[in-house]
Amino acid sequence: MRFLFIFLLCFFSLSLTAQDDCTGPDFNNDGTIGAADIIVFLTYYGNEWPLAPDISCGETLVHQDYAYQTVQIGDQCWFAENCRYLPYVSNPTDESATEPYYYVYDYEGTDVEAAVATPNYETYGVLYNWSAVITEGICPSGWHVPTDVEWQALEISLGMSESEAASTGWRGTDEGYQMKSASGWSNNGNGSNLSGFTGMPGGYYDSGGFFSSGDYGHWWSSSNSGSISMRRFLSSDSNEIFRNNLPHIYGFSARCVQDEN
Repeated sequence: MRFLFIFLLCFFSLSLTAQDDCTGPDFNNDGTIGAADIIVFLTYYGNEWPLAPDISCGETLVHQDYAYQTVQIGDQCWFAENCRYLPYVSNPTDESATEPYYYVYDYEGTDVEAAVATPNYETYGVLYNWSAVITEGICPSGWHVPTDVEWQALEISLGMSESEAASTGWRGTDEGYQMKSASGWSNNGNGSNLSGFTGMPGGYYDSGGFFSSGDYGHWWSSSNSGSISMRRFLSSDSNEIFRNNLPHIYGFSARCVQDEN
């Protein structure tokens, strides 16, 4: 009991004194320091504390042997492509709303090497259920899956009003057009990519199948409300951005944003 008290005291002291170049104690970025954060913290016991990669926004950042392009959007630095973190690959016949599941569009096996070799992995990255999105490892040290508020900040920086950014459904004017890639969307639905976000139509996973590659792009936020979480949705037939809550069982794309200094 004495050791546990000392450990918790040290842990929460760290939460108040964490340096800018280290990962913070809220590892899953859910706005609270809980059991999941303590478990991750314990994995570093006896090891060197991980430092955030030292890069300038706009440079490439290597994570899990993959070089991600980064882009400055407003006051934030974002991944300019979808996350590719794939510790294992789930068969589409398997799904969960509580355990991490990782899918590659149209891949129906469980061989990570084979999944990584597919064109869909190369183009769209990985589809994650929400539990996988908040798992340690998807983003490098000093980065995290964006909260809903951080998504709103991105949208506002592209010209959306604060009131619209906080609303649900289709919002804005051409902010989605600015976020969509300049190629790859069906039905002449390409964007301008003026933002540099390079949103690709990676489709989604639901109920044992994959849907709408080429037509839709979906991205999770880390913001949680019980069994549902906020996502962003771009479509080939709209220049706006859709915002709503959906159950955690869905498989969507993910991005990382740099921690605030």
